[in-house]
Amino acid sequence: MPNTPDIRERAVGAIMGAFVGDALGLGPHWYYDLGQLRRDYGDWIDGYTDPRPGRYHEGLKAGQSSQAGFILALTLRSLAERGGYDQEDFCRRLDQELFPHLDGTPASGPGGYTSQSIREAWRRRVLQGGAWGEPGGPADTTEAIERCLAIAVRYALHPGQLATAVARNAALTQGDDLVLSLTVAFCSVLGQLVQGHPLDAHISGRLMELVHRGELPFHAVTRDDLQPPRPGDPDPPRAGRFASPDALLSPAYMAAAAVDPGISIEPAWKVSLVYGMPCAIYHQLPAAYYLAARFKGDFESAVLHAVNGGGQNQARAILTGALAGAQTGLRGIPRRFLDGLENAAELLGLAERLADAVEAT
Repeated sequence: MPNTPDIRERAVGAIMGAFVGDALGLGPHWYYDLGQLRRDYGDWIDGYTDPRPGRYHEGLKAGQSSQAGFILALTLRSLAERGGYDQEDFCRRLDQELFPHLDGTPASGPGGYTSQSIREAWRRRVLQGGAWGEPGGPADTTEAIERCLAIAVRYALHPGQLATAVARNAALTQGDDLVLSLTVAFCSVLGQLVQGHPLDAHISGRLMELVHRGELPFHAVTRDDLQPPRPGDPDPPRAGRFASPDALLSPAYMAAAAVDPGISIEPAWKVSLVYGMPCAIYHQLPAAYYLAARFKGDFESAVLHAVNGGGQNQARAILTGALAGAQTGLRGIPRRFLDGLENAAELLGLAERLADAVEAT
């Protein structure tokens, strides 16, 4: 077996890495008091844990998925059974498989907690009788990424199709253009990693090449290497494009910081203090990029530092797990994480079906 994981390995690793990250965050989710987190779970969380009574996800057990994992699995089944992204099928599954279990309150539904963007979508669809396709809500969080990462893996070899499908799916729940641009950017990064490109200081340059070729929907007036436009250069078209490419530029800075000897975040879990512990996407993405770049060959360290940073550590671990798993491949995920994950065989089967579709395109 070659030392470098092939594209199928990387695709499966990205998906299973996200599921592992989700389950690792289930017990210690949303502790903003790090002292309380350490009192409840010890100095270092190194595996799946039960949620404590009175906390988020109460009643679930170590190794189970949150609602983010439930929706990711739903997305995978849709992609696998339809052969690609089918928005009508995805929405039907939300209507039939998720929404009947919700009541519009936070502490309900599969996984014991329903995020703001999903609650808002439920209200628009169930209470107000709205049609799918209406603008999403204002939540500035990462829920769209947590399911769209499967779409990113499916279209990893086709960045333009990736961006289109991710943007359409994300807009079902997220209405803020900045959140949508960051979501598409993360998924574009993940697609590059599944292709086999490294998460390094050059990742943004590769993404900007796709922008200039018209494959990614971002408005940019600069030339290669962010050089200024020349006199007489026309303004690139804006229709259907995000206002700026900045969401594509930031990953390279976090990747550079991770290997810069003059920048020290020790221990690495304190990245949550540097970039922020809250739920907003602009706190979550920098930390995930940093950890995945710093521990690019060490899946375990990447996800455990994501979890031990507290705050919205579940989302941080999902995003980090997908990026790290795409780099190490499935073989880089410790066996104990797979053995302790509920429904691991079913989830692995879905991930492998998705990976087969990637290779077939």
